Amino acid sequence: MNKIANLKPGDDGVYIEALINHVVSGKTNGAHRSTYLSMTLQDDTGSIDAKLWNATDEQVQNLVKGTVVQIKGDVIKYNEDRQMKIVKIHTGTQDDKERIRFLKQAPLDGQFMIHEIKKFIDQIDNLKLHQLVKTLFEENIEKLSYYPAASKNHHEYVSGLAYHTYGMLKVAESFCTLYPSLNKDLLYSGITLHDLGKTVELSGPVVPEYTLEGKLLGHISISNAMIKETANKLHIEGEEVTLLQHMILAHHGKNEYGSPVLPQIKEAEILYLIDNIDARMAMMDKALETVEYGKFTKRVFSLENRALYKPKMYEK
Repeated sequence: MNKIANLKPGDDGVYIEALINHVVSGKTNGAHRSTYLSMTLQDDTGSIDAKLWNATDEQVQNLVKGTVVQIKGDVIKYNEDRQMKIVKIHTGTQDDKERIRFLKQAPLDGQFMIHEIKKFIDQIDNLKLHQLVKTLFEENIEKLSYYPAASKNHHEYVSGLAYHTYGMLKVAESFCTLYPSLNKDLLYSGITLHDLGKTVELSGPVVPEYTLEGKLLGHISISNAMIKETANKLHIEGEEVTLLQHMILAHHGKNEYGSPVLPQIKEAEILYLIDNIDARMAMMDKALETVEYGKFTKRVFSLENRALYKPKMYEK
């Protein structure tokens, strides 16, 4: 079987095994209108858009999101990107444990990252913040070890949430050295818990979708509520709790990006900036990974609809 990352326009009759990440049906134009399926296929190396023309009613019913499929197809170039024209398609195993192997994994092991994040938590000297962060982290440690950080765009893979959090903490460590006036305890606490609500907002790593709570409340308000509830349970009061809640509520930086308040302390501003840096770098890497050196990506909506260039000097 071929891997999706290795497919190139002009590859004909290639075989792949993949998971259907997204699928919609449509009708062709003309007098003899037929049904087609437009889908996104993914394996542990990447994703590719695909088309199944002249789809049968049975295929429309069975080829749904989350289905593992075995495909023979031709790879073409369409809209400055790869697309697979499906020649043959069969459904494969639908066991959850098997479906995990078709998902992209974080570059680092989930348990390793959890261990490293714990080291940062241990560096929080403020007793109230340390107790609050450690309790919340331990209570949600299983999901934090394998959940994605989003349903798409950035860190949307197995253990993506841990990788996003760990990467931000590493950046914060250097920022605290460069800017010693930053409060390390607040910054480490805010980063560790800023996306905690995504363990409730998202359904999990296999074709992640937004839950009812995720759609109606959003991870920012969920995280804030989790902090307040745990603080009350542990009888922790004071400015520390309020400041930590503020950092969570402000971490998207702007009202139009979903934050109900703007950053009003230095640590909240830095949290927003580090979060933005890490997310945007992940989106750029994702857009560029299948592009040839010296070529442009297709326009990336989440990056101001820009097309990104992959310099030839990147090639080793």
